Amino acid sequence: MERAIFAGGCFWCTEAYFQELEGVMDINPGYIGGHQDHPTYEMICTGNTGHVEAIEIMYDPKKISYLNLLEVFFDTHDPTQVDGQGNDIGSQYMSAIYYTNDIQKQEAANYIEKIFINYSDPIITKLYSEKIFYIAEDYHKNYFNDNRQQPYCQIVIEPKYAKFKAKYSSLLKK
Repeated sequence: MERAIFAGGCFWCTEAYFQELEGVMDINPGYIGGHQDHPTYEMICTGNTGHVEAIEIMYDPKKISYLNLLEVFFDTHDPTQVDGQGNDIGSQYMSAIYYTNDIQKQEAANYIEKIFINYSDPIITKLYSEKIFYIAEDYHKNYFNDNRQQPYCQIVIEPKYAKFKAKYSSLLKK
């Protein structure tokens, strides 16, 4: 089992995609990168803790590669938007990868180098060494699947989720 940590905007959105992938064994939404011990959702929403919303992925590298995870990560958020994703604005929604080893660091840097020509604006995704990951409050886990009738899920997540499932059908859980 290996671990990957991605921050790509709202963790409800990011979790929705990655939990569908074959080889992803568990996902925890949470907070990483800040200076406040044991932050809460309310604390990080102020933008003053230095934390970002992120997901911690436990995956089986025999079933899905880190490169596959990178592809999904970059394809399901805008890595060129500064301090936010869509209408979710604030430093807590920045794009970042928290690598857990030197191989992940190199693969992420190489992947960014490979795809940067596909974007008209520079990729601003930051690469950081792993920091303390604080698991978010229970109600955030599996948020999209448990709250599909909520307006945010219907308006923001659902349209992108349908495109994701069509594009990545070969990587989805059977």
